[in-house]
Amino acid sequence: MPRIFTRAKKAGLPPGTLTYLGEKKMEKPRITIIDYDEAQLQQKEVGSIEECFPFKETPTVTWINIDGVHDVELIEKLGSRFDLHPLIMEDIVNTQQRPKTEDSGGYIFVVLRMLQYDEKEKEVNSEQVSLVLGANFVLSFQESSGDVFEPIRDRLKKNKGRIRKMGADYLTYALIDAVVDNYFVALEHLGEIIEDIEDTLVRTPTPETLQTIHNMKREAISLRKSIWPLREVISSLERSETPLIHKTTRVYLRDVYDHTIQVIDTVESFRDMVSGMLDIYLSSVSNRMNEIMKVLTIFAAIFIPLTFFAGIYGMNFDFMPELTWRWGYPAVLVFMALVAAVLLFYFKKKKWL
Repeated sequence: MPRIFTRAKKAGLPPGTLTYLGEKKMEKPRITIIDYDEAQLQQKEVGSIEECFPFKETPTVTWINIDGVHDVELIEKLGSRFDLHPLIMEDIVNTQQRPKTEDSGGYIFVVLRMLQYDEKEKEVNSEQVSLVLGANFVLSFQESSGDVFEPIRDRLKKNKGRIRKMGADYLTYALIDAVVDNYFVALEHLGEIIEDIEDTLVRTPTPETLQTIHNMKREAISLRKSIWPLREVISSLERSETPLIHKTTRVYLRDVYDHTIQVIDTVESFRDMVSGMLDIYLSSVSNRMNEIMKVLTIFAAIFIPLTFFAGIYGMNFDFMPELTWRWGYPAVLVFMALVAAVLLFYFKKKKWL
C-alpha cells in the first residue's frame, strides 16, 4: 500500500510552490531520452536536465523520462523550458495525487498509479506516474527506477508495430496501456493469494490468517483508489477534442477503457471475496469451537453416570452388601463399561459422533 504523507509542510504556501511530498527512493534522478521517427531512433541517458532542452524544437517525437521527482529544482527547470504551469509541476512532485487528466491547451497532463507486484514481499507496490503530452514530445515522471515500460522501449528499438509511425499521442496511449495491462499481472498474483487464504480458512484458520485477510482488505481498498478514477481519465482523453490526440489514437484509447472496466470488475470481485472471508473466518472458528465443545460434552455425558456409581461406592457405610462380595469390584467395573458403551452407541445412533 502507498504510504500517506502529511501535507502540513505545504500549509500556508502559495499555490504552485514546489514541495516534494513522498518517499525519497533515489539519491539522484535518472534522466533518459528517446528521440525517434520512422527512419531513426536515438536513445541516451543524460547527466543534466539542460541536455533535454534542444529536443523541444525537434520535428521528431521525443520521450523524456525522469526517474525520481524529489529534486524540485530539476523539475522546475524542465517545466519552465516546456512551459508547464506551476500547478502542474506542483502535482508532479506531490506523489499522493488522485489519477486525473488536465488539458492545458498546449499540452495534456495525466496522472495515474503504476502497480507492480513484489514477489519477495508478496505485496503490490504502487507509485505515481505523471505524463505530459505535447505536440511532439512526451514527458514522464516516476518516483523511482524500475517500471513497466520496457516492452515499449523494446518496440521502439526494434521498430515493431506502428509505434514509430505514429505521433506522441500514440506513445502516450502505449504508456497508459502498459500501466493498465500490468494491473492484470498484479491482480493475478492477488487472486492466487486469495485462493490460498480461502483454502486455509476452510482447513485450519489461525490468527495469522485473520491478519492476512486484513492486509488483503487494505490492498483491495488501495487498488480501488488507484483504478476507479483512471476510468474517467481515459474516458476524458477519448472524448477530448484537443488536436493533440488524433482520431486514429482514440480507437486505441477506447480499448484501454475496456481493459480498465475489466480491471475494476476484478477489483470489485476481490473486495467482495475478501469481505466475505472475515465471515468465513468467524464461521470456521465457531465451527471448530463447536466441535471441541461437542467432544467435551460427550466425554462429560459418559462420565456423569460413572461418577455417580463411583460416588455411591465411595461412601463409608458398614452395611453396604456389595462391599463384602468377592466379585463386587469387577462386577461394578463391567457394569460401568456397559453404561459407557450404551451411551456411545446411543450418541452414534443420533449422529452426534
